[in-house]
Amino acid sequence: MVNNVLIKDVPQEERPRERLVKYGAKNLSTNELIAIILKTGTRDYSSKYLANEVLKLVKNVSDLKRLSLGKLININGIGAVKAIEFLAALELGRRVYEQRPLDNNLRCNSAEKIYKHFSSELAGETQECFYCLYLNQQKRLIDKKLLFKGTLNKSLIHPREIFKEAYLASAAYIICVHNHPSGNVIPSSEDINVTNALVKIGNLQGVPVIDHVIIGENNYYSFYENELIGR
Repeated sequence: MVNNVLIKDVPQEERPRERLVKYGAKNLSTNELIAIILKTGTRDYSSKYLANEVLKLVKNVSDLKRLSLGKLININGIGAVKAIEFLAALELGRRVYEQRPLDNNLRCNSAEKIYKHFSSELAGETQECFYCLYLNQQKRLIDKKLLFKGTLNKSLIHPREIFKEAYLASAAYIICVHNHPSGNVIPSSEDINVTNALVKIGNLQGVPVIDHVIIGENNYYSFYENELIGR
């Protein structure tokens, strides 16, 4: 339990920022680190009190990545600006410690490479997220776009958005990626219908869809590897 003691009433050497300077970030509590990210409290609530209110929303530290903007804003004393900055700090930390970043030096010629990146990026995601990877002639990544979020449905996936981004990036190939929050990677009939439609359009437009990778909790499914695309 963190008492609502204002930071100005805490001895200077015990304040989170001063403790970080003196002892290093690794030696601060999670509450203190969050207090630093929040920067300031309000007239009624200290930053450490607000940090404790954030921690009440999760069972453990790893669950912080699942916090939504709405949940943070609902905490009395945390407005939109603090909530946005906190989520940005979490995402930056994830990217810094992501061991297999998907960058423009990556040659996307293996579904396993794509899985290793997205298994981390999509961990804990409760909705289906549909991405397109845009590749050059050497199948190196040019750009990555999140184009849809929600249950995959052919009527909601707009080919014009997918191929508009391909033209803007001067892409030669497209790889589609989406997750199954259930963990089961077997494609549904709708997954197959969406993929078949995009493959046909890609062939007509001259920007082939060369794979569709479904990401599960501990595995993946590749339409190419299972001979449903390009064989």
